[in-house]
Formats: sequence, structure tokens, C-alpha cells
Amino acid sequence: MQADQARAAGDYAAPWWLPGGHLQTIYPAKFIRTRDVAYRRERWNTPDQDFIDLDFVDGQPAHPFIVLFHGLEGSSHSHYARALMAHIASIGWSGVVVHFRGCSGEINLAPRFYHSGDAAEIDWVLRRLAPQVRAQGASKFYATGVSLGANALLRWLGESQQKAALVDAACAVSAPLDLAGGGTALGRGFNLIYTRIFLQTLKAKSEQKLLQFPGLFDRKAMLAARDLYTFDNIVTAPLHGFLNTEDYWKRASAIYVLDDVTVPTLVLNARNDPFLPEEFLPHRAAPAVTLEFPAQGGHVGFATAPFPAHLNWLPHRMVRFLQGAA
Repeated sequence: MQADQARAAGDYAAPWWLPGGHLQTIYPAKFIRTRDVAYRRERWNTPDQDFIDLDFVDGQPAHPFIVLFHGLEGSSHSHYARALMAHIASIGWSGVVVHFRGCSGEINLAPRFYHSGDAAEIDWVLRRLAPQVRAQGASKFYATGVSLGANALLRWLGESQQKAALVDAACAVSAPLDLAGGGTALGRGFNLIYTRIFLQTLKAKSEQKLLQFPGLFDRKAMLAARDLYTFDNIVTAPLHGFLNTEDYWKRASAIYVLDDVTVPTLVLNARNDPFLPEEFLPHRAAPAVTLEFPAQGGHVGFATAPFPAHLNWLPHRMVRFLQGAA
């Protein structure tokens, strides 16, 4: 897809009383009420003697099935997950929110967590889900991701190429496509507020991990980390086979595999997303990829009026793309 084909979404408009990327990010996550979702939890044992938890929504037979991979320190209770799962339940679809290691409310067992380029984990989950979903009579099998989960999903799509055809279409929302660009942005100015929030839970989990595996990494250095670059250098990179932060951010960034995606995929990023400045958005991708960059929306925000606003726009946009793509 050439630069002039990357387009803005003409049907999204932020409320006038919610100006700027920061408010459009924070307000939806903290102040907009979402509908309750009746989840059914399953625990899967992993090949490396660990586990993941999956929260299912059971819809009607012969309707589509949608998988959601959440963002950094997210879960099935994140605002975007509840909004999407409530919407698909209302139209009879089935779905699941897949929790990355340690994100379901219980620390995982292996000497690892999760990361932005975890295509292998995505592959294992989708290949185990696919035959179950088809056996249950689902008409379509869709994969979606948000933020970190969106980047990991895109890595899987690009690395798998034609082998990713077990899903009919995909959506990636607010993906940190260029991890170095996004990491730099999160390490300065007002964005440090988001970094501190992430580090609070990441450090708490890291302390639990050290109780399981004493000496796995330097506790003092981990606790002293003040940005994601430092934390990733101490914890994320070495635990997941990367040399350092630079190696991790380069090898895990989805922007480098967008030309290799063969499944119909929507890449949706607001140009005022504080987690990934507009200058780092891609100008081209494979023909199967639709690049959609509305001027507003924040990071996984996309709230719509009237006050106090709702989160209907994003799940409707995702479903509309998936239905039209496959």
C-alpha cells in the first residue's frame, strides 16, 4: 500500500469537549462505564509447563468467532476488551480474550512474562483455537489485537505469511508499530505518567517472579528503573531471548513485517496517539493491509459523544471491517 493510500477514517470524530491525545486516551480508560460481560474462563497448560487463562463469550452457532489479544498489563476487564466483547455478544458472535502470561490475576509459573513480538505465543494459541472454533460451527475466525497485543499479532501475521490463513481477517488497534519510536515517546514529558502506571504493575510482578526464581535478574536495578527502556533492558529483553532493549525493540517491531502480511488486516492508529507519534506511522504495507490513521482518538480511546460518552465506535469499526474483509 503506497503512502497516498494510507487514509484517515472519515467517520470518527472526537467529542468537542475531549480535546487532545492525552484526554482521548485517559478519559475512555478511566471514566466511561462499559457493559458487564459474562465470561467463561478456561485455563490452558502451555508446552513449557506454564499456563494461560482465556475468557470466552459464548454466542450463537454458525456465527463468527473473534479472538482479542490485549495490551500491556491489560486483561479481559480492560475498557476496550469489555466494549468489544459486549458488542459481539449483542450480535450473537462468540469470542475470547486471551491473557498473556501473568495478566489474568495470577502470576504465571515459567521464568518469563510476555512481550511485544511474541509471535510464537500467538501462533500456539490460534492454532489450538482454530480447530475447536471450526468444530463448533463458527462461520468465520477472526484475530484482533490492541496495543502490545496488536503489535504481537502483526508480527505473527507478517512472519507466518500464507500460513496465517487459518484466520479469515484481522484487526490491529493502536499498535506500537515502531517500538523504538514509541519507547522514546513514553520516556519523556507527560507520557512519563503512563510509564509510571505500567511500571507499578510490572515491578510488582517482577518481585513475584523473583520469589519463584531467585536471581533471575537484578532486583535492585529493576526497582530503580524509571522508564520502559531500562526495565526492558533488565527484565523483558533477557527473559525472552533478546540481547538488550535495542535488539528487542528492533526485532519485535511490527512495522518491519507489514509488507509480508497476506491476510486482510486493518491497522488502525490515531495520529494523536501519545504512545506512537505520527512521524513513526508507516506509509506503505502489503496490499492485504488497510492503513487507517484518523486524526484523533488517542491510544485505544475513540470515545464518542454525547457526554459522558461511550465506546461503541471502535468495536463497530472492527466488526464492520472484519465482515467486509472476509
